[in-house]
Amino acid sequence: MTLPLAEGLTFGIQTIYRRTEPADTPWVPNQQDGRDVVERVEQLGFDSIWVGDHLAFAIPILDPVVQLAQAAVFSTRLKIGTAVFLQPLRHPGPTAKQIATLDLLSDGRLIFGMGVGGEFDSDFKVAGTPRDERGSRLSESIEVIRKLWSGQRVSHSGQHFSFQDILMEPAPCQAGGPPIWLGGRSDAALRRAGQMADGWMSYVVTPSMYRAALDTIGAAYQKEGRTSPYFATAHLLYTRLDTDYETALGVASQSLSVRYNMDFRRAAERYCALGTAEQIAENLRAFYDAGVRYIILDLVGPYEERLDHMERFAQEVLPKLSQING
Repeated sequence: MTLPLAEGLTFGIQTIYRRTEPADTPWVPNQQDGRDVVERVEQLGFDSIWVGDHLAFAIPILDPVVQLAQAAVFSTRLKIGTAVFLQPLRHPGPTAKQIATLDLLSDGRLIFGMGVGGEFDSDFKVAGTPRDERGSRLSESIEVIRKLWSGQRVSHSGQHFSFQDILMEPAPCQAGGPPIWLGGRSDAALRRAGQMADGWMSYVVTPSMYRAALDTIGAAYQKEGRTSPYFATAHLLYTRLDTDYETALGVASQSLSVRYNMDFRRAAERYCALGTAEQIAENLRAFYDAGVRYIILDLVGPYEERLDHMERFAQEVLPKLSQING
């Protein structure tokens, strides 16, 4: 592994608003629920709050940029991030403006996670974007967005996007723009992360898969001749803390099967951190040993239990990882 890794293990929380349980009436988000989640994440000492992105999904889902703008008001300490923003569904010009604005309004607390998507055709159908162009669109979008964040007059002529002599102001709060972390598990996605990104975030992988992926990213990073103080290595981890493994597996399988409109039990067995505090801590240690330095926790289960689940994780699991963080 040739990547410069950070020290210690940092934790964030995925999702502000979500309703996964079947209901007879349409789900309507409540602002107080969002405030309660963000404030609890901050009170418990987590580093960040994250949201996902879909245009048309199996469950109701809100726009990520608008959610994070609200979260930046509810907390003045937490970092905010997208895990991940499906950039191929959009033109990079408006994205550059939105993300620069969000970075400014959050005083430079934004981490911009991007990915290609593709698991759900409905996203691409409603966006009118060819699914088979998603990789090339993401790569070119990163180039365009960083140009527009420069605060200089820029031009671009590419496969998908072209413009001449454009000045986009104001520039983001963070010099050069917020860090870009890329998702994806294919070889092409891993090489893209090594060549272009400030970090990589995975999901539904095992520790051994994660370690192998970092080798691919590191090779691309080295071949590109890149140098940086560190390369962020993150993992979005579905987690259920419960009295025992089987109970946690049952809850996680049911919740994730509803969320993704598919039978998620086998995937939950392989990819989720489930069970008692010690069982989950053991899983997290394995990911740390594989190179993960940033865990984004998706605490699965009934909507009404989310605050209690978060608190129990902070009280029961995090102390078992104290050796990692000194």
